[in-house]
Amino acid sequence: MRILHIYKDYYPVVGGIENHIKMLAESQVQGGHSVTVLVTHPMARTCVEEINGVRVIKAARLATVASAPLSISLPLILRHQYPDIAHLHFPYPVGELSQLVCGRAPRVVITYHSDVVRQEGILRIYRPLLWRVLHRADRIIATSSNYIESSPYLSRVRAKCTVIPLGIDLERFLQADAGQVERIRGEYGTPLLLFVGKLRYYKGLQYLLAAISGMPCKLLVVGSGPMEAEWRQLATSLGLTDKVFFLGHVSDARLPAYYHASDLFVLPACERSEAFGAVQIEAMASGLPVVCTELGTGTSFVNVHEQTGLVVPPRDSAALTAGIRWLLRDERRRRQMGELARERAVQEFSLQTMADRIAGLYSKVLDF
Repeated sequence: MRILHIYKDYYPVVGGIENHIKMLAESQVQGGHSVTVLVTHPMARTCVEEINGVRVIKAARLATVASAPLSISLPLILRHQYPDIAHLHFPYPVGELSQLVCGRAPRVVITYHSDVVRQEGILRIYRPLLWRVLHRADRIIATSSNYIESSPYLSRVRAKCTVIPLGIDLERFLQADAGQVERIRGEYGTPLLLFVGKLRYYKGLQYLLAAISGMPCKLLVVGSGPMEAEWRQLATSLGLTDKVFFLGHVSDARLPAYYHASDLFVLPACERSEAFGAVQIEAMASGLPVVCTELGTGTSFVNVHEQTGLVVPPRDSAALTAGIRWLLRDERRRRQMGELARERAVQEFSLQTMADRIAGLYSKVLDF
């Protein structure tokens, strides 16, 4: 099967959707398929390279507007691609409109990663075309049933939707180096809370900082991003410099040890831009219970309330405090939830399970 993925960026650009496409494309190559990824280049030139068996075409970038790369080359290149199936990763208006006008694939699948949340001005212009894109797709992948119900777009095309949750390579999180784990716990003490993710506005870290201000615990913040300076300053103003540690980027090799050293994982996301919360899967595979927020998205689909952790209202520091206190006080319940979390991760969110489900959907769409 000839598969073409279309999005704005690809490895080595790091991001949730970029990582998803890379894992999926490489697993499809391992499955014997011919896979091309069409994205934009960070610079004003086009290049073609092969990365782990995936043919990657990076179209020259003209400019970037509201986080969306503009490229005249991308639709022209797309016109000369003849895959069996085109797989769009939404939202990226340039890619979606290019497929609508120039695409040659006989079948089109869209993974609907997230609504357009902040770019309201662009959405007002794009909305009529967005409906055409969704209606022309042969099938739309929603990453959770929650998102179909809460999205003003997916809810109106639900008959086209198939739920296929995101999956990750679980193996590296199922266990960790015992020496590294002990060193982390020895350095920071216990109880230990963990946050992992890009430090962006929708992660809601300010609510978690306020929640732990009076609690006898430590918080490790793994990741960097545009909100880092502001949140570091907030931690200082709240008097948390001795209990909140901003660790920046942690290598893939070392990251599992931080999960295994922690007692609880917290995702205090505050906006629907947190459409799935795949980082929760890493925590769950590591045997950690999760405290997350209810956004009507995949966060509360991945983390099941009172089974694999707790789900609390967003933008509510008091609710976060109550949930964290409850779990930290009950070690037996915390361990039970951690075990259930690991079981759910293995059963539902492995990379192979996701790839198999998508392959099955391709076959149905193509009538193989």
